[in-house]
Amino acid sequence: MIEGAATAEAPPLLVACLCAEWCNVCAEYRSRFEQVQANITAEHPQAQFVWLDIEDEADLLHPLDVDDFPTLLIAVGAAPRFFGPLTPQAQTLERLVRSVAQDTSAPALANPDVFAAVARIRAEHLAD
Repeated sequence: MIEGAATAEAPPLLVACLCAEWCNVCAEYRSRFEQVQANITAEHPQAQFVWLDIEDEADLLHPLDVDDFPTLLIAVGAAPRFFGPLTPQAQTLERLVRSVAQDTSAPALANPDVFAAVARIRAEHLAD
């Protein structure tokens, strides 16, 4: 995990895309997600991006419901800052991620299930 190196400057930024393998929109969106990942990590090395299939990772995401694709979960440290569907455009994602990365003091979402999902995603997918 890059968390140890990043915490001196900024808390680690988590950007998780929740999609489904059968979803054509998700299939087309994945390359855009990866493009934004490259752009953001060049400027914010503490950023951690992960692509999650909601069916393969159902236990990890339970009890969260994902009804629309793509759905994004963005957190600063342990605190979720955004959870919801997003239009599948690279510019929209990049603008949202940059906004969250620049304002790390914004209030966290109040949903304890989203907090728990952030912790599970970090433990399962971003730990060394």
